Amino acid sequence: MIPAQFDYVRPASLAEACRALASDEDAKVLAGGQSLLPLLRLRLAYPSALVDVARLPELAGVHDRGDHVFVGAMATHDEVLRSGVVNADCPLLSLAVATVADPAVRHRGTVGGSLAHADPAGDLPAVVLALDGVFVARSEEGEREIPVAEFFVDYWESALRPGEVLVGVKIPKLGPGWGFHYEKFHRTAQSWAIVGVAAAVRRSDGAIQEARIGLTNMGATPVRARAAEAALRGVEVGEQVRQACEEADDGTTPPADLHAQPDYRRHLARVLTHRAVLAAAGSP
Repeated sequence: MIPAQFDYVRPASLAEACRALASDEDAKVLAGGQSLLPLLRLRLAYPSALVDVARLPELAGVHDRGDHVFVGAMATHDEVLRSGVVNADCPLLSLAVATVADPAVRHRGTVGGSLAHADPAGDLPAVVLALDGVFVARSEEGEREIPVAEFFVDYWESALRPGEVLVGVKIPKLGPGWGFHYEKFHRTAQSWAIVGVAAAVRRSDGAIQEARIGLTNMGATPVRARAAEAALRGVEVGEQVRQACEEADDGTTPPADLHAQPDYRRHLARVLTHRAVLAAAGSP
């Protein structure tokens, strides 16, 4: 299909982008376009204008900020995948990014675009949730930070306000002693996750001291598997891990669609969480 008519704006600065968005409440931000363009072609989105932020230096790059890594909204998946900073200090992010679609999409798609799209079937929202990331947004009124627990509101709905641009996301460094893994079940390499699990595990003396688990496509927003996290605390790596991971689907509301029914997604969440936790804990 052919998209509906819209204006196109390419601002020269972040301030100019904020002004353009503030002047038109029906305008949308265009980043890599990998999520937005299909919606336009299917006429599921009718923006009056697209504000192209692809070349704004304020949104670019991956930066080491001491106690956290700052990933600019326009950092591509491929850039994150090749980043020494991310691989050293936030490897869970690069593990998840490596599963996104294919190389062509990873070279165009952006971290900020994926997160702002707020698709619960996307891989990155669950990762940022597990790592307790903080979003940075800018508007004509100034800059504000949004904790990840408040950022994802509903299906394809975030806490970004009209006129705001996502500048990037702060991801705290967890330090030594942590292991990471992203486990994903999908039909083909290019398809969305039927269920995905982002796991960060701190282990010492053979036991799990702390676990952080984010679930993909198990509700209207990414979900923290809090019950499983609590059940894993102090558990030795072995059969008890499987028992603790039976709590992974507690409190979730998985969707029903052509690919899977809720009970199947619940089963996958339990199985994939077990695999992800063992891998993150360093167990074969």
